[in-house]
Amino acid sequence: MQIAEHMLRTGRRGTLHEFSMALADLRASSQKVGLAWSLAWHDVVSRYRGSILGPFWITLSMALMVLGIGFIYSKLFHIALDEFMPWVAIGIVFWGMISLTIIEGCDTFVAAKGMLSQTSLPMFTFVWRTALRNLINLAHHTVIIVGVLIWYGYWRKANVPLAFVGLALTLLNVIWISFAVALASARFRDIPQIVGSVMQFAIFLTPVFWLPGHGILAKHAVLVFNPFFHMLDVIRSPLMGRMPSGLSYAVLSTMAVVGWTATFSVFAVIRRRIVHYL
Repeated sequence: MQIAEHMLRTGRRGTLHEFSMALADLRASSQKVGLAWSLAWHDVVSRYRGSILGPFWITLSMALMVLGIGFIYSKLFHIALDEFMPWVAIGIVFWGMISLTIIEGCDTFVAAKGMLSQTSLPMFTFVWRTALRNLINLAHHTVIIVGVLIWYGYWRKANVPLAFVGLALTLLNVIWISFAVALASARFRDIPQIVGSVMQFAIFLTPVFWLPGHGILAKHAVLVFNPFFHMLDVIRSPLMGRMPSGLSYAVLSTMAVVGWTATFSVFAVIRRRIVHYL
């Protein structure tokens, strides 16, 4: 009797039921990855429809940015160009993927308002849509990295399989962060502005344009407690023939477990309300 009365007042059947429905949403979305890919591809195509180079315009501007920063900063900091240019190229390309996935995550559910209110599509489908859209863009920009690694001879010692492991670990974290800001943005429309400001500030605290000094990896709080540094480290170091810090793997693994557990728990609790928030 008490359970029936609780359902009548709140519309909730209990925590276990909410988690089971959230898991059902996740399972259903895994069966619709093709739909998420189609939506992501459509986003990229529609964004650059009528353009001659399409998304390669961004690749071209990013390449010019890499060249400009690489040549100028290497002179200012008195760093050898063959060391600094690959560092900057890899940093800028992967920082772009990380930051855009998180920033665009704010619109994950807001932009899908029409489909969510008129269909019964799994909500996770739109989370994968945001991630896949930015992976498509990343695929275009890897031309810059390949060109720099070949030009400066790093292709001989680059550990590509280990870099893919680092990319997978980075994506695990970037996607749950994108998912978290999507949930927050559905309820509070100020979140995109906050996230954009945080990401603009974070780029200056992360060694994208600058190299950390000797011994600073294990000592400086700006790096040790900066998750974005660890994300870049597990990708960039293998591509430059170095071993990433064990601390980076530990931090990202812990973040992935804690972050996904917390974000999925919040999603399970508020899943029914997201459409009403929109």
